[in-house]
Amino acid sequence: MFGRKNRKKKLNELKLSDLMAQLRPDLSRESLGVGPDFPGVVPNPLLSSEARKRKAELRAGALALGVLVDWRELSSDGGPRVVLMLDVETIGGISFRGIADEDLTITELTRLAPGQTVPVRYRPTVMDHYVTLARDADPARVQQLSEEIASRKRP
Repeated sequence: MFGRKNRKKKLNELKLSDLMAQLRPDLSRESLGVGPDFPGVVPNPLLSSEARKRKAELRAGALALGVLVDWRELSSDGGPRVVLMLDVETIGGISFRGIADEDLTITELTRLAPGQTVPVRYRPTVMDHYVTLARDADPARVQQLSEEIASRKRP
């Protein structure tokens, strides 16, 4: 009753990504190395319809190569959930910092190493820094993509 509208208005103005950055400064845009267009990391992607929709779109996205820069563990409820930071290189010559929010097995987590190259999928029409690991990618297609990107870099 007393100031309830003002409190509700202030809470609505505070974005979820800003809240996450306050709770986990290591997940802020600056710490992850992305720009202001990055919507942020969702606390629980299973409860967010937008996150589920994004994940489905990413699974059907374009293939690219990502070099692992770093990762942050979010939780270990059941299996480790991590945010992977990758420097992504696309077939079209576009480079960007990609963020993958993934549930990994313990084995996959122990195999993470900075500098490791992994296939990823991204949404070329959105370009919001979100990517996902392309676990289903054909190894021959990944090798072809790698060779095309490497040949473009050579003088």
